[in-house]
Amino acid sequence: MSTAASAKNGTWRNWGGNVAARPAREVTPASVDELAAAVRKAAEDGLKVKAVGTGHSFTAIAATDGVLIRPQLLTGIRKIDRDAMTVTVEAGTPLKRLNMALAREGLSLTNMGDIMEQTVSGATSTGTHGTGRESGSIAAQIRGLELVTADGSVLSCSEKENPDVFAAARIGLGALGIVTAITFAIEPIFLLTAREEPMSFDKVTDTFDELWAENEHFEFYWFPHTGSTNTKRNNRSAGPEKPVPQVKGWIEDEFLSNGVFQVAQWVGRAAPGTIPSIARISSKALSARTYTDIPYKVFTSPRRVRFVEMEYAVPREALVETLRELKRTVDRSGLRVSFPVEVRTAPADDITLSTASGRDSAYIAVHMVKGTPYQAYFTAAERIFTAHEGRPHWGKVHTRDAEYFGGVYPRFGEFTALRDRLDPDRRFQNDYLRRVLGA
Repeated sequence: MSTAASAKNGTWRNWGGNVAARPAREVTPASVDELAAAVRKAAEDGLKVKAVGTGHSFTAIAATDGVLIRPQLLTGIRKIDRDAMTVTVEAGTPLKRLNMALAREGLSLTNMGDIMEQTVSGATSTGTHGTGRESGSIAAQIRGLELVTADGSVLSCSEKENPDVFAAARIGLGALGIVTAITFAIEPIFLLTAREEPMSFDKVTDTFDELWAENEHFEFYWFPHTGSTNTKRNNRSAGPEKPVPQVKGWIEDEFLSNGVFQVAQWVGRAAPGTIPSIARISSKALSARTYTDIPYKVFTSPRRVRFVEMEYAVPREALVETLRELKRTVDRSGLRVSFPVEVRTAPADDITLSTASGRDSAYIAVHMVKGTPYQAYFTAAERIFTAHEGRPHWGKVHTRDAEYFGGVYPRFGEFTALRDRLDPDRRFQNDYLRRVLGA
């Protein structure tokens, strides 16, 4: 099976294996006109419509028992505008293909998440982000959008054209229409120097503000049951290019980060009592390293161990307290957590339902390996995150509903009003959207 979601016997499953759906039919349109026709036909047949990318969301945001639109034929670059420094790309294009195509042209996005398997529309619609002091999520780099709305018409939006739609549709959750093309801001390709090194949990939390302020992109992983973290700082560099040597890269990124890690997860599942010891060994397996390469090769890395994830954005100033509470909770509980906790940041943006909307944010992501019971850990973590007005990632496990979102998103009503206007009959509704946006 590929990294994408799979469909067997008419059942669609997501990458994490925790969501399944049986659509009435699947459509793979080869053009925007065909997609618009599929939406109109669904309306005639009284069916709901959802588009699905590679299924990397852990929520049921793309699940439907109606018409499932697969965008894999809507791929490729429509246009590179070197005067405006933008690229317009079809919605089904995988981020990996976009990054590689831009690099060949001597161009790059400013920031990226930590994987690039997703489609551009799936990644932006759910608010996928990396880490950055000044540069925000992938959606924050959008300069224009084209979408097919519920009546089958094609709508374009940008800061100048339909600005109210643009404000919301950059992270539209699939609720406002089906995105068919995205225009991103780009820049000439540059080099990043990555410095990865272990640091104690106490030191990283004590000096977090300085580490954040001194680095363009700072993130770290804390290994539960230990006082250890692995930190990563990415900063622009004049060069020269000095990538991780191939063999060393394979040992560190494939053998240690994926292979040995997978074995450790299997052992941990079979004998949960061994997890704290495994965690102490894992936290020491990755040594310090520095390398310089083009952006997507530094920002992203392969993730082959399947997992389920919850991630919340808290106000950046609340990060250290929130994380310390999470550590105390894990230390005091009988929980056995074999997956590191990932911490990243993003500056405030102006997207209606962005997790960083209107506030500087820090992200805390908790994971459990696929197939292990995650509810007790995620419930304990979520209780801490929500006490700090946390906003869950739209594509990751959470239990929040419209009432909660109305309290943590000042512009929540703006989004639902726009949805009432663009999709009055709820053509793009599903159970997940009913819960998070209200009926």
